[in-house]
Amino acid sequence: MNTFYYEVVSIDGDYANLKRTDTESDEIKLVARALLPPEIMEGTRLRYELMTYEIIPG
Repeated sequence: MNTFYYEVVSIDGDYANLKRTDTESDEIKLVARALLPPEIMEGTRLRYELMTYEIIPG
């Protein structure tokens, strides 16, 4: 089971741009907002595990 950590860099309409925070990477991942928790905003930290995204409190 793989777990990945992301931060929401920006939101553009129905899509959000995510940046990995658990590894050194400049790559931005474009994800449909329908796959993300509805209450996300720029700066929200997310965990991706078992094909779902969830907000990391804190």
